[in-house]
Amino acid sequence: MVLPASHPVAFIPVTETVAEPAATAQAPVFRLRGLSKTYGDGPAAVQALREVSLDVARGEFVVMLGPSGSGKSTLLNLMGGLDRPTQGELHFGTQRLDAADEGELTRYRRLHVGFVFQFYNLIPSLTVWENVALVAELVPHPMPVSQALEQVGLADRAQHFPSQISGGEQQRVAIARAVVKQPEVLLCDEPTGALDCETGKRVLQTLLDIHDRLGTTVVVITHNAVIAALADRVIRLADGRIVGMEHPARRARMEEILW
Repeated sequence: MVLPASHPVAFIPVTETVAEPAATAQAPVFRLRGLSKTYGDGPAAVQALREVSLDVARGEFVVMLGPSGSGKSTLLNLMGGLDRPTQGELHFGTQRLDAADEGELTRYRRLHVGFVFQFYNLIPSLTVWENVALVAELVPHPMPVSQALEQVGLADRAQHFPSQISGGEQQRVAIARAVVKQPEVLLCDEPTGALDCETGKRVLQTLLDIHDRLGTTVVVITHNAVIAALADRVIRLADGRIVGMEHPARRARMEEILW
């Protein structure tokens, strides 16, 4: 679906050096330089990511767009410390993730990153409260569970089991579970992919609210181009490369989003 004319964007063609946003007051939360990822060896090798260079500023709401096989999930996994690059440098603040050992990556994921996936991965035998509290126990200074549920509008569902709430509510529980750690970054992999439009919009509004209230850096990967209208910056990927960036002139109102 093509974005309506009321949402003009400034297209930035990409050459060998990727243009970054205007200078920010703080160092970027992520700095990627020449990042590549290859799976397999020899003739069967698949190059999923090809020399990607990118900065993500603290507090940005970034949408990464691309079709299946474009490298967006690989890029998100590398930024989340779930995988390692084949070559290149990946910095989170002052930490070199590409050079980190498994213990350091585990600590990085636990303390600094909240993950939101397409499928909610809730524990069915635990209540909403217990699903969130379980993650809160992993970090030294969690948000109160009640506050995390209030952030996603589910305080009244605390004692329900996952089977007793809707898919959209389950995804908002997954967001509360990520937010309760008070992470610096939320990495979201197709968070609306399993949802209908209206339910997906409620989930997107929750992510925007978290971003606006807490100043959390949010990176969303999706194949749904309509979501781009909500971003501070849109990064387009194809064939493992960044092929363009856009800065929406304004953030769309949620009622303007349709797919």
